[in-house]
Amino acid sequence: MGPLKGIRVLDLSRILAGPWATQLLADYGATIWKIERPEVGDDTRHWGPPFLKDPQGIDTAESAYYLSTNRGKQSIAVDITTESGQAIIRKLVARADILVENFKVGGLEKYGLDYATLSAEHPGLIYCSITGFGQTGPDAGLAGYDAMVQARGGLMSITGERDGLPGAGPQKVGVAVADLMAGMYAVSAILAALHHREKSGEGQQIDLGLLDTQVAWLANQGMNYLIGGEAPVRQGTAHPNIVPYQALPTGDGFLMLAVGNDRQFAACCKVLGQPELAQDPRFVTNRQRVKYREQLILLLEPLFRQKTTTEWRALMAAEQVPCGPINSIDQVFRDPQVLSRGMRLDLPHPVAGHVPQVANPVKFSRTPVEYQGAPPLLGADTETVLNWLLEE
Repeated sequence: MGPLKGIRVLDLSRILAGPWATQLLADYGATIWKIERPEVGDDTRHWGPPFLKDPQGIDTAESAYYLSTNRGKQSIAVDITTESGQAIIRKLVARADILVENFKVGGLEKYGLDYATLSAEHPGLIYCSITGFGQTGPDAGLAGYDAMVQARGGLMSITGERDGLPGAGPQKVGVAVADLMAGMYAVSAILAALHHREKSGEGQQIDLGLLDTQVAWLANQGMNYLIGGEAPVRQGTAHPNIVPYQALPTGDGFLMLAVGNDRQFAACCKVLGQPELAQDPRFVTNRQRVKYREQLILLLEPLFRQKTTTEWRALMAAEQVPCGPINSIDQVFRDPQVLSRGMRLDLPHPVAGHVPQVANPVKFSRTPVEYQGAPPLLGADTETVLNWLLEE
């Protein structure tokens, strides 16, 4: 049913960026052959606790981390350091449309599995290489990990409480966003390369670096520096270009206020019982509100403390002022909107009976996302795939 049904992907990647990309391709219907080291498997299989429990409540060998990024794949245990293992990979390459790998630059060349070698025999192959720093440049040969890329790529300089306040200092984001975004860029690049091949018959190599990815998705913050000439700084929950757009204390917690234009600000002031604030020359436009940010926030904070988060949400929603609660992860998975969108699902699992999953957010009208199966046990599909190769 998926839009990529019939596309075959040979996945030599592990940990997160590559597997995240191939999980998305699996959701879209592609066949994913996940190559894993015999007996050891993907590193993330061992990154726990927590581990999935069997029906008796006993830990299995399946970590939550591994289960988050490998559904819909076939696990094939192959030792690519051996000649026999390399021969298997080459047979799979001959039947694949796409190869995804995240070895160090040149790491697959000694096995004859590099792009130059494989593309000479299979010119239509799309070969996606994900590394820390890309295939070129002075640091191309270095290993790259998400946290160090968040730091080096500028993200940690704009994440965290602003200097001078309690808890100030650089912070990394709570999930490996550089890896995840690299996986997302990889998917879009692979789909673009598939489109090019459909027209020309030509495959190509995709060179994707984590650091490049992090720099690219600095987005408005990167442009704030390039245009304004000043390096952005940490501002806690506040937005550098829009005011008021931050968490504000309420009578029982916090509310994330996201006022995006002057109309919404006027409506917010009306709800707060202070419509005159929207006519104050210091606050009448967003440009002015950014300039007088601190004065405005000092005026808003005592007003928001007068009601609970739930009360403010209802009042603001009635006037179409964007805002929301700051949910913990358990609250996220109880959120009625999240539940109604089917963002939590269960898939059958051979050891645990079933395994929970976070759904793909994409909703196709004609080719729905296809959940082909739970993240596989190590080597679960080795015999099936190798027998299929012999029959081909």
